[in-house]
Amino acid sequence: MTKPLSFSAFLMNTPNHNNHGLWREEDGYQRDFNDVDLWVSLAKRLDEGGFDSIFFADVVGLFGDFRGGWKYHVEKGLEIPSNDPMVLLSALAVNTENLGLAFTASPLQEHPFNFARRISTLDHISKGRIAWNMTTGFLENAFRNFGYDGLVPHDERYKWLDEYVDVLYKLWEGSWDEGALLKDRESGIFANPDKVHKINHVGERYKVEGPHLVAPSPQRTPVLFQAGSSPRGRDFAARNAEGVFIKAPSPEIASKQIEETRRLAVQHGRSADDLKFYQGLSFVIGETEEEAQRKAIELENKVDLEMMVAYMAGAAGIDLGDASLDTPLDDVESEGMSTFFKYIKENTPGRTARVADLARYHVRTIRVVGTPESIADQLELWQKAGVDGINVVNATIPGSYEEFIEHVLPVLRRRGLARNLDEETTTFRNRLFGEDRLNNRHPASKYRGAFSPKNLV
Repeated sequence: MTKPLSFSAFLMNTPNHNNHGLWREEDGYQRDFNDVDLWVSLAKRLDEGGFDSIFFADVVGLFGDFRGGWKYHVEKGLEIPSNDPMVLLSALAVNTENLGLAFTASPLQEHPFNFARRISTLDHISKGRIAWNMTTGFLENAFRNFGYDGLVPHDERYKWLDEYVDVLYKLWEGSWDEGALLKDRESGIFANPDKVHKINHVGERYKVEGPHLVAPSPQRTPVLFQAGSSPRGRDFAARNAEGVFIKAPSPEIASKQIEETRRLAVQHGRSADDLKFYQGLSFVIGETEEEAQRKAIELENKVDLEMMVAYMAGAAGIDLGDASLDTPLDDVESEGMSTFFKYIKENTPGRTARVADLARYHVRTIRVVGTPESIADQLELWQKAGVDGINVVNATIPGSYEEFIEHVLPVLRRRGLARNLDEETTTFRNRLFGEDRLNNRHPASKYRGAFSPKNLV
């Protein structure tokens, strides 16, 4: 029996994200990203239309320089200005019923004690629909914004994240025992203090006494996502994540990534099925294949390729601002992107690969073009490769999602590839895994009851 794919809307509270420059289009309402009504309206439509979640990417710093500085980013709106997605989720939580609410944050941004409190509060407000994308951060400017001299080395960032989540697990899973909250009017006892515990965490970076100030939320721990593709990142995901975001250029490559991470999860004492993999894809939909291909060309001509170069190279801390779009890649200093450049050259047969191909690669590689039926055919191939869900990347807001809901999801439902709309309201984790709380194979589960006096002896 075919299992439904899970669908998430991949967004950022900023004017430009992934397909840069399209805020200038007449239907590019992401231009008005400061207007909460835009997001509430979109979230309601996603909720009613059958999406399982809305996922906000985020950064807390500027991308690397372009043309020797950062003014270009401000001029073009290259993920600046941008707003805090955690704050926005409060508004979306009270205006939706089923939609999972996911956001990105790193240890750099907030002490774990207060972060745990805010997450638990959001999980209460949403009745159990919060998810957190665990990230380490990757921008030099972000680290300097929080008082560091520069980017903390890659493996050290993951070591930091390891301790960060350990503190969170202790607070979310171990500080309050089941049944601690009584709210008993007759006795006047609101909570049983014998079932509420300090965690007394002492680590390399943090000392947290506790207890957690928020009583257990519906999920306790939010649904945990991760998107790191490095060996260290995949190992962290195998140990900690429930959902993994990938951007593989083909189902075949996705299959290898998924199999490797599932194998690592089993090595860490988890089940291969404890992780769900979401492939990022954008869609160009037409009534005929010819119309879809025409729309794809029109869309590609509207994307600001120069911004795409600034975005992609800037993420790697490389300034390609002195190279025109026609510059051959062989003439560009590629330290830090040599593997990526090599891949583009190999996939540009019969001619010289140029800087513009770097930008087009990002636009084309994770794009599915076709009729609703042919798109469904292609999504079946991704599912056979091991993909459990699709992170739907937009060109415009809300148009990209309206079109997908109206034309593609009905076809997918007929094939059993999308869930029915009449399913009961549950927590986000329950929708994904059939249970509200983390299972006993997850490392956080070891803290359940761990701080009870009888277990501390």
